[in-house]
Amino acid sequence: MCELLAMSANTPTDLCFSFTGLTRRGGETGPHKDGWGVAFYEGKGVRAFHESGASANSRIAEVVQTHPIKSEVAICHIRQANVGSVCLANTHPFMRELWGRYWTFAHNGQLTGFTASPGFYEPVGGTDSEALFCDILNHLRSECDRHAPVEEVVGALVRFSSGYSRRGIFNLLLSNGDWLFTYCTSKLASITRRAPFRPARLKDADVTVDFEAETTPNDIVSVIVTEPLTSDEHWDIYQPGEWRLWQQGVVVLKGVTESPAGAHRAPEVGS
Repeated sequence: MCELLAMSANTPTDLCFSFTGLTRRGGETGPHKDGWGVAFYEGKGVRAFHESGASANSRIAEVVQTHPIKSEVAICHIRQANVGSVCLANTHPFMRELWGRYWTFAHNGQLTGFTASPGFYEPVGGTDSEALFCDILNHLRSECDRHAPVEEVVGALVRFSSGYSRRGIFNLLLSNGDWLFTYCTSKLASITRRAPFRPARLKDADVTVDFEAETTPNDIVSVIVTEPLTSDEHWDIYQPGEWRLWQQGVVVLKGVTESPAGAHRAPEVGS
């Protein structure tokens, strides 16, 4: 399975600390060596990096770790391939334009018997994840319009997600740069950091950061991951079927859809 990482913040913030922890799992402390990618929103633009090799020994990933790219929304993914070959076209996050914005998408899981409906958006690679992304956007394009309130768009996303989750594991990150939508069937966890900030230590690397020295008292930064990245903080674990809409570092909408019988519940993870 793959691992996900996303950030939502109320001020442009770098992802160096969390990204360093995630990349160690891409072929060093974890098996996710079949590609990696990260997308940083800068206004309506997106700065994206992708590679089909392991992130743990990638020079490009090293640059991203050490270069403080500031963003209010970011989405990352490290891949352990199960559908589709190991190649650049199959690395997440995937990106498409809809209603004058770039939408980015990363997915962890696999759906049984899923076939995307034909439509305007088509996959470039061979993953079920990219086909799923195209399917979501095609349904949104036909059921909503660019002026639809966010509650209507999110309502559609929740309905689609509930349907997809009945076919298998469906852990999702989706953003249009303004907000970040997350959905969980098995594993997602989050942490929101705000004043008073404290130091934190990564699980997968000998790295500690003093957030108080790196932030202002008004900063709010939330991180959403597959597995908690730090060993000395309390992470909030999503329930199966739980969805949250993040904006400016806080949850603005949330809910829990009905989980199918025998839901894909993962073992609880600690802080």
